[in-house]
Amino acid sequence: MKILVDADACPLAVKQILYKTVKRLKVELVLVANQFLRVPSSPLIKSLIVSAGADVADDKIVEIMEKGDLVISADIPLADRVIKKEGFVLDPRGKFLTDVNIGERLASRNLFEELRSVGVETGGPNSYNSKDKQEFANQLDKFLTRTLNQK
Repeated sequence: MKILVDADACPLAVKQILYKTVKRLKVELVLVANQFLRVPSSPLIKSLIVSAGADVADDKIVEIMEKGDLVISADIPLADRVIKKEGFVLDPRGKFLTDVNIGERLASRNLFEELRSVGVETGGPNSYNSKDKQEFANQLDKFLTRTLNQK
């Protein structure tokens, strides 16, 4: 199992948690972005730079992920693609996206996108805070403990 990160919009706090976690648990981490990322020197941590453009990083993540991999992303369409390939998706706020809740998330996303396209201001997500960071760390730890103990 490896962890892949949709790194362009991923909060720094999440990346720092991941760096520490993969070193401790000896899990491969791949960060995919369309710009240079400074990452710690480790054989477990890789950074892939893709060209700029809509969904280029998403396409690369889906291409290299395998069944059972964990993807860190808040991107709902990417999450849907990962779930269909039997991967797991954890958003930076510590919420798992699953085959049970992805349909509702896609519908909400599409509704808000449609409202924005006709000029309705829908606002954005709340600022990332320490509660989000803690929830992410907790869910990541629970998932990895459960998954790695099954092997």
